[in-house]
Amino acid sequence: MVARIVEVEAYRGPTPRNAPMFGEPGHAYVYFTYGNHFLLNITTQKPGTPGAVLIRGVEPIQGVEVMRHLRPHVPDSELTNGPGKLTKALGIDKALNGVKMTQRGALYIVDCPESGFETWRSTRIGIGEAGINRLWRFYIRGNPYVSKHKPVRELKFC
Repeated sequence: MVARIVEVEAYRGPTPRNAPMFGEPGHAYVYFTYGNHFLLNITTQKPGTPGAVLIRGVEPIQGVEVMRHLRPHVPDSELTNGPGKLTKALGIDKALNGVKMTQRGALYIVDCPESGFETWRSTRIGIGEAGINRLWRFYIRGNPYVSKHKPVRELKFC
């Protein structure tokens, strides 16, 4: 399966479960939340410094039929427009935690430079007062696979 990342959020700061965020950059940090969702993050900082980017939305490119099988009875527009939805559609679970995402393997990311779209930033989704002034969510404006939550603030990212 192939998908284009269309929405992400940045996170910093230690918690008991995010020890993988302290490792080498470019690795998957997959964890289970809300009792039924795996979430995919990619580590971003030097070892010893916590930091990761949560993948919030992806646009299906190849393997849509497999994604439909993994998320049956869901319209295509709802397959991957949220962090829990995309991990289900792509078959991502705890077994991929720690995978090096900068080299080909079971789960990896590549740079595919494109143009013709606007990147915007906003406050993160589901973060209370502590996150109101942090514009750490980045997304392709108008892409149908961006989650539907309205941000507190948003700005065009140039």
